[in-house]
Amino acid sequence: MGVAHASIVRWTARHHPQTAEAWLLPVAAETWDGYLNDINGGHVTEEIGVRALEAATSGPIEEGSVGGGTGMNCYEFKGGSGTSSRIVEHDGTPYTVGVFVQANFGARHELAIAGVRLGDELADDNPLEEYFAPSGTGSVIAIVGTDAPLLPNQCKALARRVTLGLARTGTSGSHFSGDLFLAFSTANPGAFSPGSQTLFGGGRAYDELRFVPWGHMDPVFEAVVQATEEAVVNALVANESMTGYRDHRTPALPRERVAEILKARGVID
Repeated sequence: MGVAHASIVRWTARHHPQTAEAWLLPVAAETWDGYLNDINGGHVTEEIGVRALEAATSGPIEEGSVGGGTGMNCYEFKGGSGTSSRIVEHDGTPYTVGVFVQANFGARHELAIAGVRLGDELADDNPLEEYFAPSGTGSVIAIVGTDAPLLPNQCKALARRVTLGLARTGTSGSHFSGDLFLAFSTANPGAFSPGSQTLFGGGRAYDELRFVPWGHMDPVFEAVVQATEEAVVNALVANESMTGYRDHRTPALPRERVAEILKARGVID
């Protein structure tokens, strides 16, 4: 996490030299991948972090065992990166609400998909059960992004709805799980005038923000919950089995078996 933090600072100073004298305080978060990865091997360097930032592009996001999601385990199946989004409308304007998760949490018996509890029927082939004590140890990072105009406290309210989406996949939130949820809005470009946030002021006499009224936030909350649930399932479905550090193995979610169970329960055709 410290290397990632330093990489962000280096990238910012390299590509935005006007901030070189600023006090840079980026956010870096972690989920533990020591079952599959040699976490103390020093394999990730600042330059690798910088290259990752420089390689970032817009467009569809690869899911599964990619990037920081490579060593993740979710419900004691192969976990990792997952994403989903929803479109909501306010006052005739459509807005996107997207959720990205790094899924590394949950015990096998908890797993639920589309409201169907699957853990007992998928209890076999679980090498993580003997490794982790207690079962379900892990963490999850969730990032909520939207172009809907929101106030900071409304973004905080979005982040808090992530828990509801995770719960739909079965977890009750393990005591030994470190969970971090962040939310941001890309709306209101130019709302803050140059100099208005500096120590000595400057800029316009007033800045202005446009925001969705609190009483109209329910569709946005619902979008976060639905997208979070789907992002976790996507992280599971996108994966294959993996053997990593010291031959530790994590099985992939048996997709065909899951489909058969959901068909038998009348959830899918």
